[in-house]
Amino acid sequence: MRVVLWCNGSMPSNELIDSIIEDGTLVIGVDGGGEKAKNAGIQVSEVIGDLDSIDRTKWEGRTLELKSQSRSDLAKSIELMIERGFSEIDILGVDGGATDHVLGNWAALCESSPGATVRLHHENSFSHFHHPDDGALEMHLNEGVEFSVFAFEPTKIWISGAKWELIGESISFSTRGLRNQGLGGMISIKSEAPVVLISQR
Repeated sequence: MRVVLWCNGSMPSNELIDSIIEDGTLVIGVDGGGEKAKNAGIQVSEVIGDLDSIDRTKWEGRTLELKSQSRSDLAKSIELMIERGFSEIDILGVDGGATDHVLGNWAALCESSPGATVRLHHENSFSHFHHPDDGALEMHLNEGVEFSVFAFEPTKIWISGAKWELIGESISFSTRGLRNQGLGGMISIKSEAPVVLISQR
């Protein structure tokens, strides 16, 4: 099952929206993101989060308050979607806003449990979360398409099928995995801790 979460960042372009949402796609607003999706003409089935950025009276019967203040609305929303059994979680509205919120979006990825494909969608790229318990991340990349891999904690990583391969090298939150390239086939990424792949769209 697939779901789209819409966050309260900058409004995505129509081209990006159309590439992610089609007829029948389930869209859930993350707090104020629900209002932005609705204003874009998107049917929003539910709004979740701490709900401090919406007028609840406009969403009567379609809200779920996630009360914990120890994690961000996005982190709580991703976890809820995994608990509900969604295997693909695509996230819009993640760009713009305060710098700490932007970095917090990637942190929310790294807090996620295994069991689902989770992607943040930016205008010209996407960020793909990978948990080691889900096995190797395999993806087709056209020749010359750039991608980067970031770890948010020390780990060992294996990257094959790319211009620059890494074989069990130790990396941390650094530039070690910056600006690799696809070769027109499948790349494979394995790691001992969660990592995020950022690739051109």
